[in-house]
Amino acid sequence: MSPINPLSPEALSRRCNPEEFPFETTEDLDGVVALIGQERPVSALRFGVKMRRQGYNIYALGPSGVGKHTLVRRIIEERAAQEPPPSDWCYVNNFSQPYRPRILRLPQGRGREFKRDMARLVEDMQTALSAAFESEEYQARRRAIESEFQDRQQATLMQLQEQARQRGLTLLRTPAGLAFAPLKGDEVLTPDEFEKLPEEEQKRIRADVEVMQEELQKVISQAPRWERELRNQVRALNQEIASIVLNDLISELAGSYADMPAVLEYLQEVRRDVQEHLSDFLMAGEKQRQASDGENPLALLDSVSPLRRYQVNLLVDSADVKGAPVVYESNPTYTNLNGRIEQMAQMGALVTDFMLIKPGALHRANGGYLILDALKVLSNAYAWEGLKRALEFGEVRIESVLQILSLTSTVSLEPEPMPLDVKVVLLGDRLLYYLLSQYDPDFNELFKVAADFADEVERTPEMHLAYAQLISSIVRKEGLRPLNRYAVGAVIDHAARLVSDSERLTAQIQAIVDLLQEANYWAAEANVPVINAEHVQQAIDAQIFRLDRVAKLIQSEILRRTIHIDTTGEVIGQINGLSVLQLGNFTFGQPSRITATVRMGRGDVVNIEREVNLSGPIHSKGVLILASFLNARYASEQPLALSASIVFEQSYGAVEGDSASSTELYALLSAIGRIPIRQGLAVTGSVDQYGRVQAIGGVNEKIEGFFDLCKARGLTGDQGVLIPETNVKNLMLRNDVIEAVAAGKFHIYPVSHIDEGIELLTGMPAGVPNKQGKYPKGTVNRAVIDRLEKMAKKRRALESKEQAQKEAKSGANEETPKLE
Repeated sequence: MSPINPLSPEALSRRCNPEEFPFETTEDLDGVVALIGQERPVSALRFGVKMRRQGYNIYALGPSGVGKHTLVRRIIEERAAQEPPPSDWCYVNNFSQPYRPRILRLPQGRGREFKRDMARLVEDMQTALSAAFESEEYQARRRAIESEFQDRQQATLMQLQEQARQRGLTLLRTPAGLAFAPLKGDEVLTPDEFEKLPEEEQKRIRADVEVMQEELQKVISQAPRWERELRNQVRALNQEIASIVLNDLISELAGSYADMPAVLEYLQEVRRDVQEHLSDFLMAGEKQRQASDGENPLALLDSVSPLRRYQVNLLVDSADVKGAPVVYESNPTYTNLNGRIEQMAQMGALVTDFMLIKPGALHRANGGYLILDALKVLSNAYAWEGLKRALEFGEVRIESVLQILSLTSTVSLEPEPMPLDVKVVLLGDRLLYYLLSQYDPDFNELFKVAADFADEVERTPEMHLAYAQLISSIVRKEGLRPLNRYAVGAVIDHAARLVSDSERLTAQIQAIVDLLQEANYWAAEANVPVINAEHVQQAIDAQIFRLDRVAKLIQSEILRRTIHIDTTGEVIGQINGLSVLQLGNFTFGQPSRITATVRMGRGDVVNIEREVNLSGPIHSKGVLILASFLNARYASEQPLALSASIVFEQSYGAVEGDSASSTELYALLSAIGRIPIRQGLAVTGSVDQYGRVQAIGGVNEKIEGFFDLCKARGLTGDQGVLIPETNVKNLMLRNDVIEAVAAGKFHIYPVSHIDEGIELLTGMPAGVPNKQGKYPKGTVNRAVIDRLEKMAKKRRALESKEQAQKEAKSGANEETPKLE
């Protein structure tokens, strides 16, 4: 095979050329670009906000920091500005069913006006009714009714008195009530005088008294009926007077709402209820008079006014809203979304009424758009179910969680639901979207539009300029110092580094915003007006320094030989693998010592991590693949007669991923062929069953992790890293690594096949089979096959010996005579 040459310094990182920019600083740019490379979600969002059919709500999916909220809000606000403003919504008392308040829909701005008009109406009714019932006309008519009642009573009693006189009796008023007594002339007989009368006379008088007592009882029995007639006549008079007052006031108000049938119906209900509760108005007026006169200053504080039921609860006031509402609810609990019914303490008890109904985000966003964080909605109990129910049935029903679960038996309100017309936009990551699509049957019916945000964008000269415009926009928005062209180039290089791809740039704008803010800090510390490339690099270095304590600690333990990693010499069956660790937002690479041992066996490759449940499924898959490669290449004519063990030495946690499968295969070939491996080289890359080396992730961190160790021990010029050839495009290495490569002190080799890698690691040709399938001597493959054949011969010899021993033992048992 042709020798593999190390990569040139130019291939290790693609640097942005600042000279290609047609500006000196970002002040020269208009900065109109807010996001880049998001054509797909923009198209989905524009479709979603214009599609006014049920279920076409939007889920904006993508990682945090890509500008989902910014883009969603901008597009929605642009659309909302072109749409009509929402209606006002009010809750009013339901006089026939007070526990079910009614909801009224009014044009924009009329809700506030209606609330004010109702307050004035109640005040006017109270004043007008009090004046009407205190007028001379009303008092005269009431006195006439009461006088007629009194005259009727007096005439009846006079008639009864006359009948008593004819019988020699008189009607007396006593503390015990009315009673009859005998007369002697015009004087009432005393008890002593009555006892002196003859017996016959006493009997007659007693009989006359009983007769008159019966007549008196008849008269007294008519009194409640007369009183009812009096009350009815007074009530009719009150209704007549009140009708005159109310018809005038309510008719005047109804003229302002002639185009609103629901309001007119409510006003008629108010009129009927006021006529039935005139005493409440008169009592409230009396309390106000007492409070204003100082007779009873606490008269208005003893309880809730009975006139409260005529107030208007303005649930949604859109008077000052221009266009459709756009609401973002940062804390989407169930009550914050669907509203709540509050309670107040009164006489030691908690009570509620329609005035204590409070709106939720769905009420405020009705007629417009509601933006929510998907994870927050799902994290709050019953919020997701409440949101789905509102969207499914097209109405917002206000009820407590206890009512939903039927866990309360106390009397509460059941407000009339509000008809709902809202577009909901959920912001969340991809995993959450796919989980909801898979496991929630309602999700796909309610959120039919997916706005999928890209993590990265293609890197082109045109994109460089667009990125510069984006940076200019961020600088203006955040109030930062301008960047010169070299600083812009450094930021673009870092954007490529963030996605580990020289041909892509990150679309996670928040990371760029953070970098620009920190670069601005270092420019301020240097007291310069413009941010340059040194300040950008200083910000990057500071970010790493704040987070790399653990990485430095691991490197320190390697340097102290606590963790054994060789970077010089040659060892059989031992190789330096490369792994990536992520702690929070910081990712770093570290070398790992991988060893392999072989012995005679039955062709099994033991993954020690798997045996102790420390191997993830992908890592276990990689080991099985390399075992398959061994069998395919070296056991086509005879089975493998070995057993092998592979392990990550001094690894005390789980191992996952297949990026070390090629490394493990190299160690295994070294152990089988007894060929030493150069310890100054580290390896990364997965392998397939045909020996092709495949791409892996974290290539920059892995290279830099091994480079840092070699640099700390001293670069010898023989050290380097083997990476998959397909990962060359992902290289965005640090400047110090590139400088070491340029100086010939460190090397990076692109490998496409196992044979290429084993040649670099051992310094021995891998070997190509001839027409007979034999590998030439002095090659790695020949050494491996020779060792396998020796082990196979020994295996066959042992098996033959064991078989002969078994047969001999079996024959001896057959020749032994049986004893009887």
